[in-house]
Amino acid sequence: MDVTFERTGERRYATVVSLPSRNPRRMDPAPGYDDNIPHDLVHYLAEAELGLSSGVYGRAAAGGGGFPATTETPGDPRRRAREQRRLKKREASLGRSDHSDMARSEHFAGLCDIAWRRRTGAQAPAWAQRKQIPPEDAPIVDRILDRLDELAPLWRDLPVGGALTFTWPSTAVNVRTPG
Repeated sequence: MDVTFERTGERRYATVVSLPSRNPRRMDPAPGYDDNIPHDLVHYLAEAELGLSSGVYGRAAAGGGGFPATTETPGDPRRRAREQRRLKKREASLGRSDHSDMARSEHFAGLCDIAWRRRTGAQAPAWAQRKQIPPEDAPIVDRILDRLDELAPLWRDLPVGGALTFTWPSTAVNVRTPG
């Protein structure tokens, strides 16, 4: 599965998941836009680094996830509606499985976002200034921060229409610029 983080406007981005032989699914706008690093990209890196198979992206790779089918999907509206119902059913069945990956994803994405902002001097909310990184989590957080340090300049330099694409669960990136 390819996961693309596309800059769609001055303060907007989309997250697109593309599975082989399926129509792409797209969240646009995606939550947590940031000029330095978008929230969904922090989640992606945390899940890939931790090898989480039931987090946001592992569930998407298994045919679930909260990414709706694109409106540009070819075919009749009834077919698209059936596909959306199938996706919701698949997500519901995945949702009954172990929730620990989702909790770990949220935990580490939050910690890494805070730690990276501290490290780079980027703006962080006041409550985040007091949040401590548990010592047992520090090695994992440091690994993810190293990747964030590499990817943040790529994201900041993307023009509208540019994108960063990963093949799940790899953290190797392909940069696409418009034109």
